[in-house]
Amino acid sequence: MLVKKGVKEVRFVIQQPAELMLFLIEKFPGKNRDNIKSLMKSKMILVNGITQTHFKFPLKQGDILTTGKKEIQEKIVPGMKIVFEDEDILVVNKPAGLLTISTAKEKSKTLYHALSTHVKKENPDLKIFVVHRLDRETSGLLVFAKNEQAKYKLQKNWNENVIERTYIALVEGYVKETEKKIISYLKESKALKVHSSQNPTYGQEAITNYKLIETRKNSSLLEVNLETGRKNQIRVHMEEIGHPIVGDKKYGAKTVMPSKLDGNRIGLHAQTLSFVHPKTGKIVRFEMKATL
Repeated sequence: MLVKKGVKEVRFVIQQPAELMLFLIEKFPGKNRDNIKSLMKSKMILVNGITQTHFKFPLKQGDILTTGKKEIQEKIVPGMKIVFEDEDILVVNKPAGLLTISTAKEKSKTLYHALSTHVKKENPDLKIFVVHRLDRETSGLLVFAKNEQAKYKLQKNWNENVIERTYIALVEGYVKETEKKIISYLKESKALKVHSSQNPTYGQEAITNYKLIETRKNSSLLEVNLETGRKNQIRVHMEEIGHPIVGDKKYGAKTVMPSKLDGNRIGLHAQTLSFVHPKTGKIVRFEMKATL
C-alpha cells in the first residue's frame, strides 16, 4: 500500500487477482457494501488511473488501485494525463503532436519540460529522468523515473523489465495475414530515417508481432506487440510489409488520418505498458485505450 503525502488517498498494488468489491471490503473492514458502492458512484475508485464503478470489476496482478478524495488533475498540457505517480515513477498518457524531449528546434514544448514543472511544484529539487520515448506523432503510455536509481534499474535491462508493450496501429490497406512476426535489422541514416535490412550486420535487431483486429474499407486495425524497442520500429516494419501506418508520410503512407481525429498524428497509440517496478520488484500494468 502506498500513501501519497499531502493528499488524502490510498494506493494499492494488486498482488493477486480479485473482484473489486471483495478487495475493498477486505481492505476497509469499517465500510459496508453500501459505503463502497457510494464511493464508486462518486467516481472515487480508480484502477490504473481509470474510474471504475462496477463492483464486479476484475482486478489483475500489478493493477494500481487508488481510492480517496477525487483529485482534479492539473491540465499541464492539453490532452496529457498522469496515469500514475509515486516516489519513483511517473506514468503518463502522451498526446500526439507533443515531443517527448527537446530538440535543437524545440526546447520547452515537450512532455519532459511539462512533467519537470509538475514535480518541482511539490519540491523545487525534484527531477525526472527519461526512460524511453514515443515519436511526436504517436500517442500513448510512457514511464519516467523520478530519481537516478529508478532510471538505472528500469533502463539496465529494459527489454527484460518490460512484460508487455502493446500498441494499436491503423494501417493502410487490407492486411491478409492475421498474425505475423517481423524480424529485421534497423539502422538510421544521416537523413534521420530508419531503414530495414535482413542482413544481421546492418544494424540492431528489431522484432515486432502483430494480430489483425479488424478490417475496414481502406485500412486495417492491428494490435502490435514489441519484443524490442528500436526507434521508429513499428513504422518501419509496417512500411516493410506494404501497409504503412495511416498518416505516416515519412514511411510511405499515402492517406491521412480521419478528420474526426487529431490531424497532427499518425495512426499509432501505445495502449498497454507493463513492467517491473524499480523499487517494489512487483509487476505493474497500465492501459490507456484510444479510438483510431
